[in-house]
Amino acid sequence: MTGLNDTAALTRLGFSAFFTEQVTADEAELLVRRISSVHRDRLEAIDATGPVEIELPPNSNTADFAVGDWVLAAPYTGLLARRLDRQTVLQRRTEGAFGQQLAAANVDTLFIVTSCNADFNAARLERYLVMANEAGTRPVIVLTKADTVDNASIYADEAQGLQRDLPVVIVNARSSEAIDPLMPWCGPGQTVALVGSSGVGKSTLVNTLAGHGAETAQKTGAIREHDAKGRHTTTARSLHAIASGGWVIDTPGIRTLYVSDITDGIDTLFAEITELVPHCKFRDCSHSHEKGCAVQAAVQDGSLDPARLDRWRQLQAENRDRTPVYSGPKGNKTLRKKKY
Repeated sequence: MTGLNDTAALTRLGFSAFFTEQVTADEAELLVRRISSVHRDRLEAIDATGPVEIELPPNSNTADFAVGDWVLAAPYTGLLARRLDRQTVLQRRTEGAFGQQLAAANVDTLFIVTSCNADFNAARLERYLVMANEAGTRPVIVLTKADTVDNASIYADEAQGLQRDLPVVIVNARSSEAIDPLMPWCGPGQTVALVGSSGVGKSTLVNTLAGHGAETAQKTGAIREHDAKGRHTTTARSLHAIASGGWVIDTPGIRTLYVSDITDGIDTLFAEITELVPHCKFRDCSHSHEKGCAVQAAVQDGSLDPARLDRWRQLQAENRDRTPVYSGPKGNKTLRKKKY
């Protein structure tokens, strides 16, 4: 049983002062556990000793929890007392749903995995970067299957141009040395999560990082050669220990990633455009045809890629249209989409 006085053990699990400061004096005897897997009717958790039981109170909804969450539980019974506030949270809006779907919590670094083939798509990578920026996690682009192309550096150069100071690493996910370029983000107590479309090698990379044997390894699948499309092999999110002392969260492949209520994430991704906007002559500039538009001036002088501007416009419009607006009398709110 891991309590708050087990400082060294909790630090290895990723527990930090941010979480310690949330625990009140009357909760000092409670046990600290980290959610390792979320299922429809139950939660799985770990502490410093390994997997532990977690008992849910009546009427609990497992959808309110994410892999990586920290919770307090009663000694001996394992009854969940409460969830601690998250330092970071990865979530996304799904089509036809008002709420956000939780992907992972308390993630330090997000590995955005894509392969050096037809799967590489700058517009999709930008959506993952927006997700990471909004969550407060550090994004890293991980390029896999470099052995399938003559020059992987072409993909690396394009990826690095998507956001300022963006780390990009090339790995062979099946090699035991794949972890070497990722070590700066996989140290003791650090938590990383992997996202990307199906078939890019996420599960293979998780197996390499975690040192899984044949019996415990995540399932992996092949891709179709003609379009580099993969099949979903990971069907649930799960937390795994990394040999170097860190933790990794695998996630199912995401075919469509909608943006909603993530203005700050977009601003960070397109910083070069965000910084130009205040210099436009008109406050309501559409950045398309007005005289004195600083954004269009950058396009004209070649310092701003017009394709990049088009993708910025697309994400801005989608974010505006998909972000819900609450209206109606107090206590009787209705949900509608923005009309502007």
